[in-house]
Amino acid sequence: MGEKFIGILHQSLHFSFMPFVVFLITALLGISPLYCEEPTAQEIVAAARLNPMGGEITLNAQLRAGSVKVPFLIEVKNGSIRYGFSDPRQDIILTLGEDESQLEESLADAKSRVPVARYDDSVRGGLITYEDLALRFLYWKNPRLLGEETVRSRRAWKIEIPAPRSSSQYGAVRVWIDRESAALLRIEGYDKSGVLVKRFEVVSAQKIDGQWMLKQMRVERIDPTTHKTTGITYLQKLMSVLFLKFALALGTGIAITALL
Repeated sequence: MGEKFIGILHQSLHFSFMPFVVFLITALLGISPLYCEEPTAQEIVAAARLNPMGGEITLNAQLRAGSVKVPFLIEVKNGSIRYGFSDPRQDIILTLGEDESQLEESLADAKSRVPVARYDDSVRGGLITYEDLALRFLYWKNPRLLGEETVRSRRAWKIEIPAPRSSSQYGAVRVWIDRESAALLRIEGYDKSGVLVKRFEVVSAQKIDGQWMLKQMRVERIDPTTHKTTGITYLQKLMSVLFLKFALALGTGIAITALL
């Protein structure tokens, strides 16, 4: 059942964007389910790992927290996702393998693997950490299917994945995975006591030339004592001027439609 489910999904998806920022950045692709039996939690999570790696694409994006904006480039190429920052120059490269994810950093033409000791560090001073970008939770053992819920009009599987002992800032992660596309719609991180401390959620998407792409994701930091939101960062895709000029020059009539 597992190999059949993942195989059909992999053959059916036509990708034009990555997931998360996961995590960050999943596209809503709107395909029809092609399986009859309910997959297991392990099969669903495995399908989510396949989601980001599709056709090559380069997009402009930004992290926004209040009036502070940090522009960066997202490039999906050769089975990897590159987050390119400037001032100072920094490239963070995510590769999702069969058994594990690999996060590398390139500074001044020197590339090395990001050590686990830095996974709790913030990326560019925001709410997103290197561990968040690494999507390690998609490889943790013993995921448990909690049921099905609706996230912004999308039917999604709700799955809880316990973190390996002493290897993560989280005690567990809950994910909401779109039933039709295996895209990550919502991610919640819980501390060692089982209290919610961070939430990632797709807020909106765009339909560009017939395909759904992420438009905005909200990242919230939540105080474990008061349970109140103490910080918000938005990850936003920016439409590049070059893309618009190219579309107009070709006269393609590319349709851009907001979702949600």
